[in-house]
Amino acid sequence: MLYSQIVGQQEPKHRLLKMVKEERVPHALLFAGKEGSGNLPAAVAFAQHLYCKNKTDDGACGSCISCNKVSKLIHPDLHLVFPIAKSKDVKSSNDLIKEFRETFLANPYISLNDWFNELSAENKQPIIPVEEANDILKKLSYTSYEGSYKIMIIWQPEKMNAESANKLLKILEEPPEKTIFVLVSNHTEQLLATIISRVQQIPFYNCSEQEISDALVSNYKVNADVARQTAILANGNYAEAITLLTHNEESVSFLAHFQSFMRLALKFDPGKALTWIDENAASGREKQKQFLQYGLEVFRDCLMYNFGDKNLVRLSGQERQFLEKFAPFVNQKNYERLVEEFNSNYYYIERNANPKILFMDLILKTNELINTK
Repeated sequence: MLYSQIVGQQEPKHRLLKMVKEERVPHALLFAGKEGSGNLPAAVAFAQHLYCKNKTDDGACGSCISCNKVSKLIHPDLHLVFPIAKSKDVKSSNDLIKEFRETFLANPYISLNDWFNELSAENKQPIIPVEEANDILKKLSYTSYEGSYKIMIIWQPEKMNAESANKLLKILEEPPEKTIFVLVSNHTEQLLATIISRVQQIPFYNCSEQEISDALVSNYKVNADVARQTAILANGNYAEAITLLTHNEESVSFLAHFQSFMRLALKFDPGKALTWIDENAASGREKQKQFLQYGLEVFRDCLMYNFGDKNLVRLSGQERQFLEKFAPFVNQKNYERLVEEFNSNYYYIERNANPKILFMDLILKTNELINTK
């Protein structure tokens, strides 16, 4: 992975180049950015830059033996940690490293949802368990194979449970010689304050519409108008832009699910509500969180459609047609409460609350809110 393959992010790339050039690399870094910002591919590009035998002013050469190893994620001193769906057969990242390599190499802008879809583990909660912390301590106690840095990339460190996170505090503060931690987080607010205090943060920002549009034209050879429209809809998330460009089956599925929910909320039917709730509960917590996020996007676009610039509405196609009919039900009186209810349900789902109770409550509250005159 080369810095040139990362969309935008000129400021963090410049900082990383300067660190390596001046040989002043901190022992623990936090690449903080929202999904689709490119902080994970940047972590791999940074590792490749550090290991490269023929460094250039722009980073790694991309052709030496070390670059080839990192580009395939097989360098012996590069260690990867990521969330798993823990089971009797899967205890740590070691058990899924082959699958993770294949998924990342197919799409370096991988999201947590993409990863769990690959594992067919959508119904399980992603976690970095305490067994992972034990493996990290064990791996870093060994001498490096090639006499250079030992680099530990931890993707989604916010998924570490408390026991796992606390176990790593000491080694994060005082790692072995020539050991570098790179934590790649989409939700730094979920990290322990004691972890944040031990790392140097490198912020990654949303990509601009122009950066996304140019990348789509270059990488996918699409029409400039299509690329520009996709970039607007992606809202700074390059991973979302790729998804929008390549398929829309999932958005259609969420639309149908949301339509059913809103019909129940508009005119409450206990029998149909129970059926919907049972189906929703069976879909798994990750899908439930995605549904709530989708609802928040619809509410935002409804407000823009009613009171703002209709050109800023991100939904299109079937979703746009639905929005035009649904938008009158979202107004200044109920918007904030609807967003608050969907956000709080997302919070409780993440903390393993009973989804049947939560969504029945959400239907009843939404019924009250959208029928407010």
